Amino acid sequence: MNNSKKTHEKKFRSRWGFILASVGSAVGMANVWGFPNKMGSNGGGAFLLIYLMFVAIFSYVGLPAEFAVGRFSATGTLGSYEKAWGTRNDKMKKIGSAVSWIPLAGSMCIAVGYSVIVAYVLKALVDSLTGTMMTTDIAQWFDSFSLSSYSVIPYHVIVVAGTLFTLFMGAKSIEKTNKIMMPAFFIIFMILAVRVAFLPDVFEGYKFMMIPKWEFLKDPMVWITAMGQAFFSLSITGSGMLVYGAYLSEKEDVVYAASNTGFFDTLAAFIAALVIIPACFSYNLDVAAGPGQLFVTLPNILNDIPMGQLFSVILYLAMIFAGVSSLQNMFEVVGESIIHKFPKLSRKVVLTVIGIICLGFGINMEAIFNWGPWMDFVSIYIIPIGALLGAISWFWVMKKEIILNEINKGANRKHGEIWYAVGRYIYVPITLILCMVAVFMKVSF
Repeated sequence: MNNSKKTHEKKFRSRWGFILASVGSAVGMANVWGFPNKMGSNGGGAFLLIYLMFVAIFSYVGLPAEFAVGRFSATGTLGSYEKAWGTRNDKMKKIGSAVSWIPLAGSMCIAVGYSVIVAYVLKALVDSLTGTMMTTDIAQWFDSFSLSSYSVIPYHVIVVAGTLFTLFMGAKSIEKTNKIMMPAFFIIFMILAVRVAFLPDVFEGYKFMMIPKWEFLKDPMVWITAMGQAFFSLSITGSGMLVYGAYLSEKEDVVYAASNTGFFDTLAAFIAALVIIPACFSYNLDVAAGPGQLFVTLPNILNDIPMGQLFSVILYLAMIFAGVSSLQNMFEVVGESIIHKFPKLSRKVVLTVIGIICLGFGINMEAIFNWGPWMDFVSIYIIPIGALLGAISWFWVMKKEIILNEINKGANRKHGEIWYAVGRYIYVPITLILCMVAVFMKVSF
């Protein structure tokens, strides 16, 4: 394959293709059960206000910085840190090369646990199609596989293999699949939100979501929780979004693209909350039930309404789209980084090996650690530390004029001192606080 064709395959063909791929990476379980769960346990409308503030900050500086650094390096995590630190000198370049393995490990580790969760979703989709979920005790159904070893291996294999299949053609296939999956996700959840609106007593749920309980603003942990939810919902991990930036044309405005990604990611979270929270109020159920919302609470509600099986099918179909689009990013950033280090390796071979590793560890993790403690470990330690390393790298290590030059390529409005100051003196300290809270207080986001 000639170099021009390789270059073409590593570029998104359109602005919206890139935005939808980025939204696909961001939209996932953090939106569908994380956001409603945290909103439900942290004051509803008060949490929403704080969350929106942090999304605005992160979409303005953190996310476009990752896009810009990825475009600057034209590769994934390993090459991006190496090149960013290398703007100082060769010694710093070596340090950047060593540091980069931490955020990359975060992407790989979260992919392991995430693939198990998506396998659960696929099982729920299949059991919805067959009607099994309509004729059994939902709590016992969920416990039968979530608390058992080696319980979803066939679904796990299908999830990993299906995700790999969507990645083999590079940016082209990522773009094409997300142009289908993301619109479908939004349409399906809007259909579910409309259906929920006809349940009894849902108005109390809407009031809870929209009218702030101001006393919650006095609680520092509500602010920390909203900060963490916004941070990880946008996939700002010091790793994942770098690879999509690497596939972005120099004609595109990264701040504009990041703002659109932030908007649609927040919209996805809010629509999911419009489904889950009013439904919980209608049935007098716990709005802070975590994963149980998706696998126990909602199925119980759907079992009780007309055409519940159909709505159950479309719910889990939407969740498959969200899960696979997020896994795409996790696999892609690891694969692209390895190929950057070892350019003679075949892309398909590298991705297949990554998939096998993910599957092997995931299956054993399911038996030995269970996915919950594993995901807590990753979100408490590896991801926050990687995110902090990324923030410091872009705003304290990389030369100021170089990142500003990259940010302003294709920009409709130039960004300068204010943008950089927000990044250096607001975004980096926020990331440091989040990391310290996670590591020292053992808070999982």
